[in-house]
Amino acid sequence: MNKPTDISLSRRRFLKVTAISGVGFAIGPVGFSLAARQGQTDTSKLGHFVRVAKDNSITVVIKHLDMGQGVTTGLTAIVAEEMNADWAQMRWEFAPADAERYNNLFFGKLQGTGGSTSIANSWTQLRQAGAAAKSMLVAAAAIAWEVNAGDLKTEKGRVVHPDGRTVSYGELAEAAAGQPVPQEPALKAPEEFTLIGTNLPRLDSQEKSNGQALYTADIRRPGMLHAVIMHPPGFGAKVASLDDSAALKVPGVKEVVTTPRGVAVLATSHWDALQGRKAVKAEWDYSKAEKRGSEQLWQEYRQLAGKPGHGVRTEGDPDSAMGRAASKISLEFEFPLLAHAAMEPMNCVVELKNGECHLWTGSQFPTVDKQVVAEITGTPQEKVFIHTQFAGGSFGRRTTPVSDYVRDAALIVKAIAGRAPVSLQWSREDDMRAGYYRPMALHRFEAGVDNNQLLVWQQRVVSQSILRGTLFEAMIQGPVDTSIVEGGSTLPYAINNLKVEAHEHSSGIPVLWWRSVGHSHNAFATEVFFDEVARTLGRDPVEMRLDLLKSHPRHTGVLKLAADKAGWGQKLADNQAQGVAVHESFGSFVAQVAQVTVNQDGSYQVDKIVCAVDCGVAVTPDVIRAQMEGGIGMGLGAILQEAISLKEGRVEQSNFDAYMPLRISKMPKIEVHIVPSSEAPSGVGEPGLPPVGPAVANALRRFLKQPVTRLPIGDKLDLA
Repeated sequence: MNKPTDISLSRRRFLKVTAISGVGFAIGPVGFSLAARQGQTDTSKLGHFVRVAKDNSITVVIKHLDMGQGVTTGLTAIVAEEMNADWAQMRWEFAPADAERYNNLFFGKLQGTGGSTSIANSWTQLRQAGAAAKSMLVAAAAIAWEVNAGDLKTEKGRVVHPDGRTVSYGELAEAAAGQPVPQEPALKAPEEFTLIGTNLPRLDSQEKSNGQALYTADIRRPGMLHAVIMHPPGFGAKVASLDDSAALKVPGVKEVVTTPRGVAVLATSHWDALQGRKAVKAEWDYSKAEKRGSEQLWQEYRQLAGKPGHGVRTEGDPDSAMGRAASKISLEFEFPLLAHAAMEPMNCVVELKNGECHLWTGSQFPTVDKQVVAEITGTPQEKVFIHTQFAGGSFGRRTTPVSDYVRDAALIVKAIAGRAPVSLQWSREDDMRAGYYRPMALHRFEAGVDNNQLLVWQQRVVSQSILRGTLFEAMIQGPVDTSIVEGGSTLPYAINNLKVEAHEHSSGIPVLWWRSVGHSHNAFATEVFFDEVARTLGRDPVEMRLDLLKSHPRHTGVLKLAADKAGWGQKLADNQAQGVAVHESFGSFVAQVAQVTVNQDGSYQVDKIVCAVDCGVAVTPDVIRAQMEGGIGMGLGAILQEAISLKEGRVEQSNFDAYMPLRISKMPKIEVHIVPSSEAPSGVGEPGLPPVGPAVANALRRFLKQPVTRLPIGDKLDLA
C-alpha cells in the first residue's frame, strides 16, 4: 500500500543530503553591538540575530526576504516577546548572504525564503535568541546590583529590581556582552505573551509610505550603466545574427553585448537603454526552441491522462470498488499556465570592484544567487556580497534554481569586463514573456457511489515537473515530482478506496513554484469534484465534509468556523448562492465560504469571502489577515481571468491588458477569522489562495448545468 506522503512540506526539503536534524541550532555569540546601524553588513563580530545598542535600540537580523509578507515585523516580534522589549525600541536589518549562520532550517545548508516557512522555521530559533539575550542582560544587572538574577524582572526593555531600581537594556549592553550565552534559555509559555498575538504596527509601513524603503530600482552606484535585455522570442532559441549599428546611434546608448541569454543594451539611463533595444535587429535560431502551442500541449496532456500513471497513493482496493459501484461520476479539469506578475519586474544591480562582486537585489535564494554569480564572474564565493533589498512581490518568481535575472546581470557585467556597475531592469513585457510560469495541469477524476455513500475516489494528474533537471532534483523522491500532486495525494477525507496517480509531461517551457504551487490546482480540482459527489448523493457539502473529516479536528475547526460566520444554509436571493472549500497547505488549515450574485445576462460578482484560518500561534494577526486577503485576491484573479497561452511556443500575452490580475472593482468583501491556537506557527503566505477558487466555483455551480472545470472562468457564465 502506498501511504500518503506529507506533500505540504515538500518545499521545505531542499537539499536533503545536507539537511539538519530537528530544529536545534547553535546560537553562537548573541553579542551586543555598540554601533548597530541599519544596513550594516559586517556582522562577523556582532550577534547572529540580536544586537543591543547603547541607545537602547534592539536590532533583529532578518535572514528571510521581505517581499510584502511582513516578516520584518513578525520575526522581530518573536525576539521582542522573549526579551520583554518595548516595541518602540525594536529595529531590523536584512542578514548578509551566509548559509552557515542564516540557513533556512527546513532547507538544509541553504539560505532562502519560500514555502511559507519564514515564521515557522525561525520560531524556536528566534525565541531562543531573544530569551538568551534577556538572560544575559539580567545577569549583567544582577552583578552590578550584587543581587540574585532570579529576583529581577524585565519589562519594556528594562531590568527591574524589587526595590524599584531600573536600568535599560542599552545601559547594560556592554556588560551583558561578557556574560556566557545560555544554550537552553527558558522560554515563555503562550499565556505569558504580551506582544505576540497583538496587532503591532508594522515596522516597514512608514518607510514604504514616505519613499525611504529601498528597492533594487532605487540603487545608484558611481558610473553605473543601465541595462535592458532582449530575450529570445521562443524558449530555447539563440541569437543567430545581430545588427546593433542603429542601436549604437541612439543617444545615451554606450554598448550592445551578446550573452548566452540574449542581447543586452547598456546606456546612461533606463529609458535610453529601452530605446536602444528597439533599434537592435536580431535574427534567432529556433532549431532547439520549444515550438508547440497550447492546444498541442493539451492534446499531449489528454493522451497521457488516458494511460495509468505512477502510483502516488493507494488506499483499499479502488479498482475492485469501482467495479462494484452502482453509479459513477467523472470530471476532467484544465489549468493553464500562469505568470507570477509581481508588481516589481525582475531586476538586479551588479558591481565588480577590487576583486569583489557586490549584488543589490531582492534575493529570495541568496545561497544560489551567490553561487551563480561567483561562477560567472570568477569571483571566489567569499568575495561575493549580496545586499538584500525589499522586493515588490514574488509569489515564487524569485526562487529560480538558475537565478535567471541575476544571471542576466552577472553575464552583462562579465561581457563588459566589469568596467562599470550594471543595473539590469526587466520590463513588464520581459517579465511576462521570458518565463517563469506555474505549469499547466490536467486532472481526471472518477468516483463510484453506492447505497448513498462515496465508495471509491480516483484522481490522475498530468503536469510538468518544477524540479526535474535543476539543482533541486534531489528533492524528488519517487517516480514523479510530488509538487504535481500536493494537496491531492494528502486528501484528508475518510475514503476507504482511493487512488492518486500522476504523469510528468516534458516541455521547454520554464516553470516554477507559483503561490501555493500544486495546491493551487489540486485544491480546486478536489474540492469542486467533492461538491459534485455531494450533489449526486443529495447531501449538503458542509455536512458531508464534516462527516468525512471526523479524524481531522483542525480541518473541521476551520470549516465549522467559516460556515458559522458566513451563515451557511441561510436563505439567499434567487440570484445568489454560497460555495465552500477547505484545504491544508504548508501546515495551515483554511476554509472559505464564497457568496456570489449572478445576473440574468450571465455576468456575476463575487460578493463576499468568509475565511477561517488555523496557522498555530498567531504571531501578528494583522499580517495574517493581510496575507489571507492577498491570497484570496490573487486566487480570484487566477480563476476569473488569468491565463498564459502559447502560439508556436511563444507567449501571446505581454502586459496587463491581456493578462489581467484581479481589478479592485472585482475585489469582494473579505472576513478573516483566526482560530486561537497554541500550536507552533505555520505558513500564511500561501494557504489563503487554494480554497478561494473552488469555493467560488462551487457557488457558481448552482446556476450552471455543469461544474466549472476549465479556467479561467471569464466575465460571463453560459446560463443556457
